[in-house]
Amino acid sequence: MQARAPIPILRMFDEAAARAFYVDFLGFRLDWEHRFEPDLPLYMQVTLGDCVLHLSGHHGDATPGGHVRVPCTGLREFQQALLAKGYRHARPGIEVQPWGLDMTVSDPFGNRLTFTQALE
Repeated sequence: MQARAPIPILRMFDEAAARAFYVDFLGFRLDWEHRFEPDLPLYMQVTLGDCVLHLSGHHGDATPGGHVRVPCTGLREFQQALLAKGYRHARPGIEVQPWGLDMTVSDPFGNRLTFTQALE
């Protein structure tokens, strides 16, 4: 057995808000969506670079308020691109930490993503 990178599952409650935040604002690609039946909750996968996330509307899949750290490069440029979009629910800032740079954004459901760039 060889373990691979985990795929976090984050809880969502509003499909349109999830797409607006993850796809339109952060720039994730929507890979696929799944429903067991038309009137049941959505489960979907989004990807940004090597970061893969699952977003679930299913009760019990995840607890709102999760926190995922996403290692990255080019954080300052990413931040500037996000600010240029004028997303009305977030104006992310960068914090200098002993290990590098962190930029935390919260999704509409209380989950946090911290994009972190290590010191060179």
